Amino acid sequence: MGVLQDKVALITGAGSGIGREHALLFAREGAKIVVNDIGCRPDGTGESDAALRVVEEIRSAGGKAISNHDAVGTFESARRMVQAAVDAFGGLDILVNNAGILRDRTILNMSEDDWNQVIQVHLTGSFSCLQAAARVMKDQGRGGRIINTSSVSGLLGMFGQANYGAAKAGIYNLTRVSAMELAKHRITVNSLAPAAMTRMMESIPGMKEQQAVLSESNYGPQFIAPVAAYLASDAASHITGQTIGIEGSELFSYRVMTTHGLVKRTSLEPWTIEEIGKSIDQALYW
Repeated sequence: MGVLQDKVALITGAGSGIGREHALLFAREGAKIVVNDIGCRPDGTGESDAALRVVEEIRSAGGKAISNHDAVGTFESARRMVQAAVDAFGGLDILVNNAGILRDRTILNMSEDDWNQVIQVHLTGSFSCLQAAARVMKDQGRGGRIINTSSVSGLLGMFGQANYGAAKAGIYNLTRVSAMELAKHRITVNSLAPAAMTRMMESIPGMKEQQAVLSESNYGPQFIAPVAAYLASDAASHITGQTIGIEGSELFSYRVMTTHGLVKRTSLEPWTIEEIGKSIDQALYW
């Protein structure tokens, strides 16, 4: 028996890349899978039968799966995805928010649509699916696992990704807040911050030149899926509110931290501009 035996998992953006690896591994570990994907290009345009192909892979290996072709990013589509899991398999135990698109532009060149589409898919999509899934998990009364997807771009920043980075930073905090709120229902909420050679990463300017060093063999999506599978398992019931980085064989966590800073002890008055100028380096770096 696998670590996810008889669990029901909804995985968004599971038609290719990291999502596909999640779906295949979860199925091998015994889960029943809803493979969600519209099969679009990395920028969110176009459609294909990518989800059906992954379902066929799972079924040919003896697993159970259905496809779902709702576009991530609206509350109605989120409800339909979750209902598809309930209708097909009787409930929902695991949600993996993986779907995403890239519309890289510098701030001065970013269009309103570039901003809105990326925020809608990543941030609104993650929240709407999380909310719909959590409501079902709460009513079922047996807990659940929600795994979001953040990014180093949102946590540390990356040139040309103001839209993507803002969305991924939001997902970091969404993970923290929802972990607090859903703990009483035994629903854990964690986030991955993965880096892997996928078609999405290859679309980033300059990334193809890195393929001599970073390839699918040492930096592929197969390194990401086991972390998701562990977080989705019963063994991870004590882990929630965490954002876990996985880059090839390196595993670590991201945390928002403060410096030691300093306190104005000579007076209860506000800092003066001059005092701040003299002390700011200590507050920032010590």
